[in-house]
Amino acid sequence: MTPKAPPVPPPPAGARRPPGTLYVRFRTAAGEPVSARRYEQLLGLLGQFTPVVQALPPDAALADVRGALRYFDRDAAGIAALIRLRALAWHGVRCTIGVGGNPQLARIAAQDAPPGGIGSVPADPRSVAAFLDRRPASALYGVGPAAARALSAYGLDSVGKIAAAPPATLQRILGARAGRAVSERARGIDPTPVTPNAAARSIAAEHRFAHDELDPDRRRRALLSLADELGARLRAGGQAARALTLTVRYADRSTTTRTRRLDTPTAHGPALTAAAYALHTALGLQRARVRALALRADDLCRAEHAARQLTFDAADDKAHRVEAAVDRARARFGTAAIRPAGAFGPAPAPGPTRPRRRA
Repeated sequence: MTPKAPPVPPPPAGARRPPGTLYVRFRTAAGEPVSARRYEQLLGLLGQFTPVVQALPPDAALADVRGALRYFDRDAAGIAALIRLRALAWHGVRCTIGVGGNPQLARIAAQDAPPGGIGSVPADPRSVAAFLDRRPASALYGVGPAAARALSAYGLDSVGKIAAAPPATLQRILGARAGRAVSERARGIDPTPVTPNAAARSIAAEHRFAHDELDPDRRRRALLSLADELGARLRAGGQAARALTLTVRYADRSTTTRTRRLDTPTAHGPALTAAAYALHTALGLQRARVRALALRADDLCRAEHAARQLTFDAADDKAHRVEAAVDRARARFGTAAIRPAGAFGPAPAPGPTRPRRRA
């Protein structure tokens, strides 16, 4: 009687899934961000291939195309090529697309792809491990600069080293929940589903720096301008936001995204600015080279559903009155007619004065 061979353990769930998740980033032919109207049209283009489309304003989307593989008689990379062709032919937009077995792998594949190209990660676990092995810890979705520094302090400066570390060690460094998530993602497992949503549930604004920005004061000024723009657009549309999301894009094209729930739905510029500043401070970007900042107002509702907290503070009432006056001026003279003074930076120091000569 021949001995039974030991059972082969199944591969992790995230790696076993066939590549069927697309991360799509849209750019015009000149490399500029697409307009809000064009973005909605491009989401409609993705909807022709699958109903499972998650909008990631202002310029990206996730799509689960596993249900469309048999219908189009193509693999996920073939569908990505078809999407890229139609977006360019019908809308003049270049798509950079990442193909993977889950959202994290698709995002990283898109970062590796050339502008307007397609990057793909094979499905088998060994290929996934080789794809992730030598990447920095910050490449993992959800690992920001602070978490990356904490991991690097223990010698865990690459995804391969994190994957080899015991989960208990990661939980001691990052906390129980974050440690478990990072351990799974380092092994190519991301159970996050692609959640269908509509772009109308959020509005976004983006600021791109002329050079990779290290100065936190300039980043805060950019956030002030973005929050002011979002507040004006919300008030013009009679809407209020229940949450605010900050996306930071770094020099290496990696991104960090954080969301903060607001105490009450609001379209008030100072409240949105305070939330944006809090998100920026929590990331601890002391030495980060930031290429772009995007601010998104999420979970929108009608303005009449937003309750305003009563206060006896005269300054708060004055701020709302000033804001209403600014909205009226912008409606008459254009959105660029008035901007927050803080967005222009500190005034230059006065130079030496020359004494006047008496006649």
